[in-house]
Amino acid sequence: MFELLSRWINGLRDRLQSVRPNVREARGLKLLKEWLSPEQLAQYNANGFFYVTGCDTRHRYRIHHGAAMNIVEIDDVGDARAGWCFIPKACLVAGDVMLAQKIALETDERGALAIAKNFTPGS
Repeated sequence: MFELLSRWINGLRDRLQSVRPNVREARGLKLLKEWLSPEQLAQYNANGFFYVTGCDTRHRYRIHHGAAMNIVEIDDVGDARAGWCFIPKACLVAGDVMLAQKIALETDERGALAIAKNFTPGS
């Protein structure tokens, strides 16, 4: 009897643990979408990315769905100039990371880029 109960509890625990990440991811995406402008939301829903304008340089950035190496600086004709990677220290779901990146670029672009790692897009 104890062995059966133990297996049932372990199976329930495994099922609950597999659901939790999906719930966190959904909550992160819901919060992100609440903070996006209507234009950014349309871009994200259609393409899986949205554009942000930096507050200091007025450069345009494309933030792709993801939690790392997901920011591309765009030139005047829409081509990739540089890739940027900066993420919060905490372990967060992609929606939360993208929201933090959006807010950072729109409110403290220079500070965000000072800690960011630069990479060549497509590499």
